[in-house]
Amino acid sequence: MSGSVTGVDGLARVRTPLTWLYAPGDRPGVVAKALSSGADVVIVDLEDAVAPHRKAYALDATVDLLADAHPVPVHVRVHSPHDIPTLAPLPGLCGLRVPKVTHATDIHRIAGLAPGLPLYPLLENALALEHAYAIATAHPAVRGIALGEADLRADLGVREDSGLDWPRGRVVVAARAAALPPPAQSVHPDIGDLDALAAGCARGRAMGFLGRAAIHPRQLPVIERAYLPTAEEVDAAREVVAAAATDRGALALPDGRFVDAAVVEGAHRVLALASRTA
Repeated sequence: MSGSVTGVDGLARVRTPLTWLYAPGDRPGVVAKALSSGADVVIVDLEDAVAPHRKAYALDATVDLLADAHPVPVHVRVHSPHDIPTLAPLPGLCGLRVPKVTHATDIHRIAGLAPGLPLYPLLENALALEHAYAIATAHPAVRGIALGEADLRADLGVREDSGLDWPRGRVVVAARAAALPPPAQSVHPDIGDLDALAAGCARGRAMGFLGRAAIHPRQLPVIERAYLPTAEEVDAAREVVAAAATDRGALALPDGRFVDAAVVEGAHRVLALASRTA
């Protein structure tokens, strides 16, 4: 999370994260830029972004970085469970991204190595998808789940983006069923094609995702714009909330929209997101 703000409905809220920026752990200068990029969360990557011969250096550099807390929450995507005992006690660490989780037992093992630390499992193959709900509910330390789409594409043999529609829906449903926040989308690997990024974010938002991971700071404003509610959506949400305040039952608004408890809950979520810019 990224601190408290006063929402458009006048309430103090915790800022909902929409952007999660990866930075390679063996490049401290890039990590430093990530911390000042405006991302809601910075993820120091010790896995795919770091060459095998640089893993030890990346871990050492990350330990130095996390010796102190930072204004921006810092998570680490670990390379191996062996990294965790070194990282877990550090005051600057706010969460662990755990790659290639396939079973609930993986989470129990990781939670034992990092007691009290928020965990974010990444589902990256077919077996993980089959166990999505079990992983999401494996331990109270799990604070969110997400797909690792690059590995998942390879595992499933997917050639077209539409081939990931079912896995994406599966992870959204599993997160909701487990009472976790909506998952963030996986990264868009082409940092030069911001139009495709925006289009992909619009599809993700329509599917129930909330926010997206990024690999370059230039992607951040595109992601945030795509996931923030429009002025029209905010006005509609305010109307719903105001109507619900005077009539607790189901009712119809003047424009014919039917309002029940689920619609009111959705309106409050819209206003909470809008508070990021209030």
